[in-house]
Amino acid sequence: MEIDDKDRKIIEILQHDSRLPIREISGLARIRPSTVHQRIQKLVEGNVIEKFTIKLNNKSVGENFIVFMLVKGTATEYLDNKVINNKHVKEVFGITGEYDLLIKLKFENVGEFHEFVLNFRRNKKEIQSTLTMVVTTNLKEDI
Repeated sequence: MEIDDKDRKIIEILQHDSRLPIREISGLARIRPSTVHQRIQKLVEGNVIEKFTIKLNNKSVGENFIVFMLVKGTATEYLDNKVINNKHVKEVFGITGEYDLLIKLKFENVGEFHEFVLNFRRNKKEIQSTLTMVVTTNLKEDI
């Protein structure tokens, strides 16, 4: 699906605040409300916009200990539902290079992370190695 400058402006406004009413988006984008509505529908139907969501404050929801974990092994074998559906696993990427996966995890504290690591590595012979990086400061996070 092709998107033009008007679509990009609407997307930019929605990324800032997806709760804005059509009329307010219309004013900010300088596009008629009916056109804004039609374009948003088109963007949703064309899978340009997958969903409207919120950005949580990590500290407020008890997820201020953020970790990135690189995993080496056979991806299809060790990424069972227990890992993918774990509440701490926020994003999983297949990557190129020395490692196979990059996993973004969020925890309340280091103890919670420690428990996760013990369970993650337990009985998973397919995992050759992991490299863990703890986030010390979040400079930018888009959703």
